[in-house]
Amino acid sequence: MTGLGVVVPAFRPDVDRLERYLRSLVAALDPAVVRLELDDPTTATDEAVAALDVAPLSVNTVSRRRGKGAAITAGFEALSTDRLAFADADGSTPAAEFARVVAALDDADLAVGSRRHPAATVVGHQTFARRFLGDGFAWLARRLLAAELYDYQCGAKAVTADAWRRIRDHLYEPGFAWDVELVAMAAALDCRIAEVPIEWEDRPGSTVDPVGTAVDLGRALMRARSRARRLQDSRVHGAAAAGHEGTALVDRTREEGHGG
Repeated sequence: MTGLGVVVPAFRPDVDRLERYLRSLVAALDPAVVRLELDDPTTATDEAVAALDVAPLSVNTVSRRRGKGAAITAGFEALSTDRLAFADADGSTPAAEFARVVAALDDADLAVGSRRHPAATVVGHQTFARRFLGDGFAWLARRLLAAELYDYQCGAKAVTADAWRRIRDHLYEPGFAWDVELVAMAAALDCRIAEVPIEWEDRPGSTVDPVGTAVDLGRALMRARSRARRLQDSRVHGAAAAGHEGTALVDRTREEGHGG
């Protein structure tokens, strides 16, 4: 199958908002498939999602919370399109802006939406803690990774199928750190990375603990830096990282099956 496949990872989403966003994605991008990766839904959420009539939507429901990275990896592995993309289920990235991210694959292997780029527009305001910690993380990541971006964590990214096949075996982080790991591994493999400034709308009601998440991201950033250096043939970091990585997400996905 050629064309675009879009994965939307979701953990107990607002289904009305989700439906509106899915429809806007279909209208803006005309994807071959939209795959909703739904984690640990309540009975009411499961029933509401099952009732959605949004072509070409497919839903993979998992009874536990896998984490964002694990959900996207499973979704990408289930697609056979030549372009793969994901967008957060809360709709913070408007569909028209997401379409601009996907279009950047014309000249890149990985396209990254950016809320922190000087040309980006942010509608609404994050809490001071989230904004401060997010800016601090981006500052640190720029200094530790080969990819010097303004924003590593925005929930709007797209990758060619060829690049995904190169990157996928090097991804281990099942949660929010997957975003920065994806960028780090792509840069280590000399993929062409495009950062696309977007209009982004802050959505209130996040269940993410900003301080705890920042600590986890910091640790994951150091792991990603070490693995990236291994890929770049750094003997010191290769020796330090060997034997401590566990099972790659793609292998865990194969073991568990993709679902339906």
